[in-house]
Amino acid sequence: MSKDSLQVTAARIEADRARARLMDSARELQERLNPGTLAHNAWEGAKIKGADLAEDAVDAVRRRPALAGGVVAAITMFLAREPLMDLAVKLKDGAKTKRRTRKPKKKVASTETIE
Repeated sequence: MSKDSLQVTAARIEADRARARLMDSARELQERLNPGTLAHNAWEGAKIKGADLAEDAVDAVRRRPALAGGVVAAITMFLAREPLMDLAVKLKDGAKTKRRTRKPKKKVASTETIE
């Protein structure tokens, strides 16, 4: 074999290796860009981030429990504002109704006799 044919054979072998590496890279890229894989990776990332946020929230509550209780109470009152306002109106109307429906006190007849 001549030197040129050895170089051509070596170049073909190198080209085949490069082609195989390129195909492997293309398969890997195709797997990474698969919608199922993308969704799975996004879900895993969201779970990790959610766990980190929950851990930070627990630490914050441990540091300041009174503040956390106040925040929870404020959020609860905000979310329940309609029923609370309805209750306040009913209580107010009930108090007015009770005042109006009271019977006037009867006058006690005097014990004096009229002559």
